Amino acid sequence: MLKNLSQSKTAVKIFLGGVLVLICGAMVLMLAPIGGIGGTSTTSPTAVATVDGEDISVTDVRQEFEQQTRGQNIPQVMQGLYMRQVLDQMIFQRLLEMEAQRLGIQVTPDEITQRIKELLPTAFPGGVWIGAERYAQEVEIRTGMSVPQFEDYVRTAVLVDKFKFLVTDGISVTPQEVEAQYRYANEKIQLDYTEIKPADLQDSIKPTDAELAAYFAKNEVQYQVPEKRSAKYALLDLDQLKQSIKISDADVQTYYQQHLDDYKVENRVHAAQIVFNTLGKTDAEVALVQLQAEKVDQQAKHGADFGDLAKKYSEDQNTKSKGGDIGWIVAGQTAPSFEKAAFSLPKDGISDVVQTPYSFDIIKVLDKEVAHTKSLDEVKASIVNTLTQEKLNSEEGDLSDKLTAAVRQPGQQTIDSIAKQFNLQTGETPLVSVTDPVGDLGSSTTLQEALFSLRPGELSQPISINRGYVIISVDKIVPSHQGTLVEVHDRVLADYRKEKAQSLAQQKADELAKDLKAGTLLDKAAKILGLEAKTTDPITRTSQVADIGPANEFSAAFNMNQGQTGEPVLLNGNWIVYQVKSKQEASPADFAKAKDSLEKQILEQKQSTAFEAFHDALQKRYEQEGKLGFNEANLKLLMNQSSG
Repeated sequence: MLKNLSQSKTAVKIFLGGVLVLICGAMVLMLAPIGGIGGTSTTSPTAVATVDGEDISVTDVRQEFEQQTRGQNIPQVMQGLYMRQVLDQMIFQRLLEMEAQRLGIQVTPDEITQRIKELLPTAFPGGVWIGAERYAQEVEIRTGMSVPQFEDYVRTAVLVDKFKFLVTDGISVTPQEVEAQYRYANEKIQLDYTEIKPADLQDSIKPTDAELAAYFAKNEVQYQVPEKRSAKYALLDLDQLKQSIKISDADVQTYYQQHLDDYKVENRVHAAQIVFNTLGKTDAEVALVQLQAEKVDQQAKHGADFGDLAKKYSEDQNTKSKGGDIGWIVAGQTAPSFEKAAFSLPKDGISDVVQTPYSFDIIKVLDKEVAHTKSLDEVKASIVNTLTQEKLNSEEGDLSDKLTAAVRQPGQQTIDSIAKQFNLQTGETPLVSVTDPVGDLGSSTTLQEALFSLRPGELSQPISINRGYVIISVDKIVPSHQGTLVEVHDRVLADYRKEKAQSLAQQKADELAKDLKAGTLLDKAAKILGLEAKTTDPITRTSQVADIGPANEFSAAFNMNQGQTGEPVLLNGNWIVYQVKSKQEASPADFAKAKDSLEKQILEQKQSTAFEAFHDALQKRYEQEGKLGFNEANLKLLMNQSSG
């Protein structure tokens, strides 16, 4: 079964979400360490991990990652972490199989069948199996998997359930735990506070020359001045080249005649829809869906705003936020019944309820176009742009080749001679470090690398930048060196003010808190200091305090009495001084309503924690027994690579 896991499709992750929640949740948190430190090493050059002599390669993990995340835009910075999670899942599945074999735990065919009945009731209408061929079709339609893949996933889910039952069966929750958790989550406080921002104090800090010199002397090593270089350049400006290109009417006419087919518009309809899904529903459920669709259809036909109805009722997530708008459609793009209704309606017409193989739909025609060929006047501007770009690309490539050849010619070529030969702009850049933009030429890694690798007088190859192509020649070089106070004065002053402002802000916060504890009112004290006194909304420990940050930074306040002042809190670089304005105990009446669901939540949390502990212990034991090992080099490769 496990051999098929790497071939699964993303669709089944959604379909089996309820079943595989134990796998995904219990296969340890994404950021949890997965061994390799202190574990047994594998000697296989291609393996990232070896389980009981069977290798899991970087390629295996990457393929499984790509299958699981297909259609999702995973940021490159996160891909290594996700692949690490996938590896952990693959390892855990194999360890679980080994542990099941050791303990004699089996998954019977009857258990698999029963789980399939729960997951895929359409395969057993009336409790009777629909047969192998239709069953395979149902599996493919509902999950995107083959029958062996699907049944392997089901078997894994059942096996995980068995282990979870063994691990968590004895776990319980006491009434005291439920009540404590309820109070912790629902107690509310309201704070009076003011914010002391170091940034607001920086301008008031005016060090003497002696103070700044002393600060610089103490921190001199921090103020190295990197190597800086400047260059002379010759620029092929593509905007100017483009402006010099002229396209004749004859050229436009010829292009139009040669591409007439491109300007033919088919019969098409701009439509909006309200979708009521029927996929996977029983006949009785389908009948109820149809009844609801007909009620909404009547609302639309009697003047209700179609877009608002789509946003409220449509089950198509891709279009409901747009008021059901699906854009322009032509023949063959939609289900036959949908197409027939859409193309038969007049503009602004609303259809009866239309049944497709997957849904009941209500259609509104927003606009219609009859097949025709666009006139030359309609498309002339786009043709001119196309021909201009084609000619620009041709001339750009030709000039780039000629510039490259000219630079490579033997002899003392100079920027001025190249510029004169090809009528290029010339200029000079300012002195810049390797990480700075190169003056008006902008930021370009290739340009910056060339500037800091060329010898004085040497010409670069033509370098592509946003403005076009540039050839540079190093003009001046200022080597890196320990900066003098004069050179780095502005940096030193900024750092001095930042450091002193932070210290001054903390001092003011401590003094203000001391005054408040002595009985001074916060709003009065804040006004004297030129600060604004504010009051939070009632907050719980998990709230976000507007304009400040997470309420858990003020956890001490929940154990304080009304009117008490807490110690200043440093949050997002600013100091917060606060008093407890009011306290609100958790409602006993609401506790009675929430008790059962909260007890279930706590139980699930404790069970999840226990199962994660089981996972960690299982992995550690197999590492100690030498049945699980990691290739550290390949593990680092896995974590550092992207799937691109």
